[in-house]
Amino acid sequence: MAGAIIENMSTKKLCIVGGILLVFQIIAFLVGGLIAPGPTTAVSYLSVKCVDVRKNHHKTKWLMPWGPNQCDRIRDIEEAIPREIEANDIVFSVHIPLPTMEMSPWFQFMLFILQLDIAFKLNNQIRENAEVSMDVSLAYRDDTFAEWTEMAHERVPRKLKCTFTSPKTPEHEGRYYECDVLPFMEIGSVAHKYYLLNIRLPVNEKKKINVGIGEIKDIRLVSHLCPWHFHDFHQYPSGMVFHWVRLDLDAVVWRYPTGHLLCNAPLLLDYLLWRAHDGSA
Repeated sequence: MAGAIIENMSTKKLCIVGGILLVFQIIAFLVGGLIAPGPTTAVSYLSVKCVDVRKNHHKTKWLMPWGPNQCDRIRDIEEAIPREIEANDIVFSVHIPLPTMEMSPWFQFMLFILQLDIAFKLNNQIRENAEVSMDVSLAYRDDTFAEWTEMAHERVPRKLKCTFTSPKTPEHEGRYYECDVLPFMEIGSVAHKYYLLNIRLPVNEKKKINVGIGEIKDIRLVSHLCPWHFHDFHQYPSGMVFHWVRLDLDAVVWRYPTGHLLCNAPLLLDYLLWRAHDGSA
C-alpha cells in the first residue's frame, strides 16, 4: 500500500480524525469566548486639585498630582476660601497611568470621557443651556525623571446636561446634580509611557465664561483603551496559523515534483494539492 490517505481510510478512522478536529474547534471557540480578554477596558481617574497662584497662568507649568515634585494641593473647594485661593488658581491634575504603571504602544489608543461632580448651591445654580469651558494642557514623557513635553493645549467647551431631583431648598444644599458624561478627548496612538493632564476652569464674569455652572467639586476621567494582553493573546494564534500555512505551502512544493514520479494515477488528494499549480490536473 502506497500510504494511508483519505480515499482508502476506513470510516472509523475518518470519524476519529473528524472528531478530533471538531474538538479542537470547540476548544478554540471556548478559549476565545471565556478566556480571551475583552477588546477594550476602562480605567477611572480622580483629578487632584492643585494650586497655581502665579499671575502669568499662560506660561506653562506642569503640576504633578503625586510624587516627589507634587503640587500644592487642596482637598476640597471649602479649603480654598480661607486661603484666599481663587477659581482661576485651581488646576485639576491627572496623571496617566496610575502610580507604578506605565503605558505602551500595545494599548493602541485612549478615549476619555469626563464626569463633573457639581454640588447644588442656592447662590450658584446651574443655568439653562450652561456651558463649561476648560483650558486643557496635555504633556508626555518617557522617563520619571525627565521634563514634561507639551503635546497639546486647547480650550474645550462642553454643554452641561444636569438635573437636580431634590427640591431646591437650603436643606438640600451640598447634594450633587445628576449630570450626563461629557466626551473629552482621544489619543490615536499611545507612543509614550507617561501622560499628564492639567485642566483649568478659567472664570471671566464679563465674558460670561464659566458663570452659572454650579460649584464643581471634582473632575473624574474614564479612559477606554485596548488592553495589551488582548493583542498578546491573539498574536500567538495568528503566528501559529502563519506557520501552518507555510508548512502547507512547503508540502505542496515538495509533493508537486515527487507526485509526477508515482506509477499510479493521481488520487483525489493529489488533485486538491496540485490544482493551483498543474494545468493538467
